[in-house]
Amino acid sequence: MASAISEYDELYVYAMGRPVGFILQHVVDASAAQTADASTKPIKIVFGLVGLLLHIEKGYSGRQVQLVHIKLASQRKRWPTVPLPADRGDVTVADVLSAEEGPERDAAIDAWCRSIWAAYRASHKLIGDLLKEHQII
Repeated sequence: MASAISEYDELYVYAMGRPVGFILQHVVDASAAQTADASTKPIKIVFGLVGLLLHIEKGYSGRQVQLVHIKLASQRKRWPTVPLPADRGDVTVADVLSAEEGPERDAAIDAWCRSIWAAYRASHKLIGDLLKEHQII
C-alpha cells in the first residue's frame, strides 16, 4: 500500500509540473475512480467519473474539467451511488510511471484514464445523464 501511495505522489508531482492542459486533474480523477472503495464518498467517485467522461469522450482539458467540477459542486448536494466494478482497468500508476517523462508519460496518463473509464462502463449512462441534467453536455 505504501508503494502505491508513493507512486501516486510521484505521478502527482510530475503532473503538477506539466505545462499542457492541467493534466493533474486527469491524474486526480483517474486515481479517485480506480482506488475507490465502500468508504469513499459518492462525490469523489462521481467527480472522478465526470472528469474521465469529459476528458475521454469530449476531449476536455484538465482545466475545463475543473471548471465543471466547480459548477456541479455549486448546484447539487446529494450525489448518486455508483456501483464499484471489481476490475478498475488494466493500467496502473506504476505503468504510467514506467513511461518516459514528457509526451510519452502524458499519453500513458490518457491510456490510464481510458482504461478506468472503460472499466466503469455500467455507470456511463448514469454519469452522462447527470451531466445532461446539469446542462454540461
